Amino acid sequence: MSDTPSEKSFFDKSRRPFLMRKIHSLTGVAPVGAYMVFHLWENSKALQGQHEYDEMVKGITKMPYLPLLEATILLPLLFHAVYGVKLALEGRPNVRHYTYSRNWMYTLQRTTGILAFLFIGFHLYEYWWQKVLGKLAHDQFYTELCARMSSSIGPVPVTALIYVFGIAACVFHFVNGLWGFCFSWGITVSRRSQRAAALVLGLAGIAIFLLGANTAIYFATGARLAVFGVPKSTARTCAEITYVPAGGEPRLTP
Repeated sequence: MSDTPSEKSFFDKSRRPFLMRKIHSLTGVAPVGAYMVFHLWENSKALQGQHEYDEMVKGITKMPYLPLLEATILLPLLFHAVYGVKLALEGRPNVRHYTYSRNWMYTLQRTTGILAFLFIGFHLYEYWWQKVLGKLAHDQFYTELCARMSSSIGPVPVTALIYVFGIAACVFHFVNGLWGFCFSWGITVSRRSQRAAALVLGLAGIAIFLLGANTAIYFATGARLAVFGVPKSTARTCAEITYVPAGGEPRLTP
């Protein structure tokens, strides 16, 4: 009589795809998703003027163990992005044959994941990498953002549009992914709880997007979508910074 085979280890090779998907799902919520919301909230301080924004950036750059904190965000982000691209390339969308809402959400989740990956890479190179190389000091972020976001090709504010659509892709990917996280981790089991989660997360997604888009539009135009974060009368704002070409090179003039 043969022995009953023992249960497979949680880390067994056959269970590796399951484990990887769970880690991928978890890193999308924390730290990646949570940091995105925090990052958009912190950057909204730009609406209060350059001084408040510079102080916020200075406070972050002076944090103890900053490289370690950045690693705890960037490494999970890298894993989530690379493994997410793998899942997106392996997926087989079939919305033409099955036009169910969740089928569309599956397709949009993978599409926005690719777009978010490209946008975040662009954003990190434009600012974080320049800071690492020593080319961008903490008190230069505000004017640099005003300059680049307000630049245009003809009448089209290309950089600002990239940021608005990039933020939209990131927020949708996070919120829809959070719905999937709640379902796959057994938090929302019933149909009623799933519908409630979709409503709450949909409203939260709109609020997070407006938070980020408001800041992007402010950097591009000096105008605000919402009446909050009004700067002091003495604060220097993006509306007072003009982006002008000089000898073919952009520069800022107060």
